[in-house]
Amino acid sequence: MSEIDPLRPTYLEVNLQQLRKNVEAIRAHVAPAKVLVMLKANAYGHGIEGVAPFIEPYVDQIGVAILDEGIQLRKLGITKPILVAGGTLLELVPYYLKYDLTLTVSSSPLLQAAEEVSKNAGKKLKVHLKIDTGMERSGIRWYEAGPFLEETLKCSHLDIEGIYTHFANSETLEEELEEKKSAFSYASDQLARFTQVLDFYKERNIPTPPLRHTANSAAILNLPESYFDMVRPGVMFYGVYPDEDVRKTVEINTALTWRSSLVYFKKTRAGNPVSYGSLWAPEHDVNIGTIPCGYADGYFRRMSTLPKVIVNGKKYQQVGRICMDQCMVNLEADTAEVGNPVILMGIDEASGERITPEDLAACAGTNTYEVMTNISARVPRVFIGN
Repeated sequence: MSEIDPLRPTYLEVNLQQLRKNVEAIRAHVAPAKVLVMLKANAYGHGIEGVAPFIEPYVDQIGVAILDEGIQLRKLGITKPILVAGGTLLELVPYYLKYDLTLTVSSSPLLQAAEEVSKNAGKKLKVHLKIDTGMERSGIRWYEAGPFLEETLKCSHLDIEGIYTHFANSETLEEELEEKKSAFSYASDQLARFTQVLDFYKERNIPTPPLRHTANSAAILNLPESYFDMVRPGVMFYGVYPDEDVRKTVEINTALTWRSSLVYFKKTRAGNPVSYGSLWAPEHDVNIGTIPCGYADGYFRRMSTLPKVIVNGKKYQQVGRICMDQCMVNLEADTAEVGNPVILMGIDEASGERITPEDLAACAGTNTYEVMTNISARVPRVFIGN
């Protein structure tokens, strides 16, 4: 587990017990479906080295995006099944066998490469088949799946454990899509296509089809008919709803608090611009605090002059251009001292003031996923509640 680095007053506090509560709420909601939790992108910025070992006992499987992430989990001592959901090169298939990782097979050449690797090694490689039902990113298209699935039946050296698809827009409710006359496939259309693909197993009297899974965070909230055998919560595991309009059918809470401290405090006279580019100057004398956090830490430069910051339990406006390593906050007439606590994202328990990932996402013109996953590796992760 990480400890606070005394040389870095800016750090990310991760409440592991809140993550456990989130996954338990998800499990209760989707039962009897299994739960595969997505830990890609450094556990959505939360710190894989602390999150993965803690959460492993509470989940059935773990999902990552790339091979390196799966290998990292094995080196951390994780023993649960790990699905690598992203694409891979044919020559990298042996690493999946070496590290006991589940390969996503999304093409015939990859299927044959996996079969050959398993045959030569005398050991079965576990795979999940990826069906593209409308995302157009990767996977066998649903209308071409029949011959591909026939091919999989001939791969006697593989353990074809699962089959899945991924929704393109399950965040948006069907009635809203109707109103907007969206050109994209509805999640229900994708679900129907996937179900049609699964008929392959019924038609061939295969009593136990591979493990079926489709539901990401939004589908868990909006589409209970998509649960099948397993669900794949991502952002909601971390306590963030994937969209403000989803049905909040599972109660979750954020586990992150992005903390810092003031490292400088001064009075700035009216008309004196603050920071690079002279974007902002006070109209009257104000007190300015300097926070040792900037865009190299993931506090986006494009947010300059937009976000709020909590200092000593009270919200203030960030002012001036956000620098690489520092940013400034307008304390108006309030006084402060070096070392006073700062919250860049999270809840101040004493005052109840909060700054959410959604708040920062609005300031940055992006989504909560980018806000969390872009918190730099140089920001120490401190894990509490272990």
